Amino acid sequence: MDSELRSQAARYVQLLRRSGKKDAWLPAGLTRRLPTASSPSSQIPPAKTTPTGSRPTHPPSPLPSPISASPKPEAPSPRPIQLPSGSKAERLTALRQQTSACTICPHLAKSRTQVVFGVGNPEAKLMFVGEAPGADEDEKGEPFVGRAGQLLTKMIVAMELSREQVYIANVLKCRPDMPRNTSGNRKPTREEMDACLPYLRAQVGVIAPQVIVALGATAVEGLFGPQKMNMTRLRGNWRELDGVPVRLTFHPSYLLHNQDIALKRLVWEDLLAVMERMGMPISAKQRGFFLKS
Repeated sequence: MDSELRSQAARYVQLLRRSGKKDAWLPAGLTRRLPTASSPSSQIPPAKTTPTGSRPTHPPSPLPSPISASPKPEAPSPRPIQLPSGSKAERLTALRQQTSACTICPHLAKSRTQVVFGVGNPEAKLMFVGEAPGADEDEKGEPFVGRAGQLLTKMIVAMELSREQVYIANVLKCRPDMPRNTSGNRKPTREEMDACLPYLRAQVGVIAPQVIVALGATAVEGLFGPQKMNMTRLRGNWRELDGVPVRLTFHPSYLLHNQDIALKRLVWEDLLAVMERMGMPISAKQRGFFLKS
């Protein structure tokens, strides 16, 4: 290693050490432990020479200059959600006000009719989480009010509960924007869900439910990040969000498009598992729902 290259390496090491780095990666497979503040020298030892008669190796590529080698700044942490003290209802009201004024995603803030915060009992023991509002939800300001929402209501009633007893929310609080003059709904992006997830986690923190039901693959991805398995394999598993057990199951819209009684039974088995986890009574009639006679 010539003197100029060694000098560049020394400046690079010093730069990393001042930024708090303890290790550095060097090109051509050379890895060196960075010297500590007490090290007598900040220079990198020269590379070993190739023995005579052996196959020559290419010399290491020059290190980049200290300016280009500066570590990239880390992405800022999500903005902490601060809520006042008070009852759960009061804290949720304060959180709703913050969410309604949110413009972190400017394109969503511009296209939405209103923020779809969530609905239900602040003291709920059971919480359902979907992916994002659709057109109906965007218009009415309440999650799960379309056809899928009507089916979810039937599922809740089959558990001998009501929508007023549970809490329903989405990972994304705004309807994903759609191209002009198009209908339907699009899947939220990873960036959109990451930006909105702190609001949902704040809701979970206030409500403190015993169990959460994640409805569909997008909700699971929004809560836990990209998954290696598809929803068919994820369904029926338990996860945990901030200390709260989460049951993964299909989205009601999936059942609307697949009228197989066996699929309905799978979802119902997930709800039975939730009821058991919560210590709810389960009748023989409930245990027999969607079983082929």
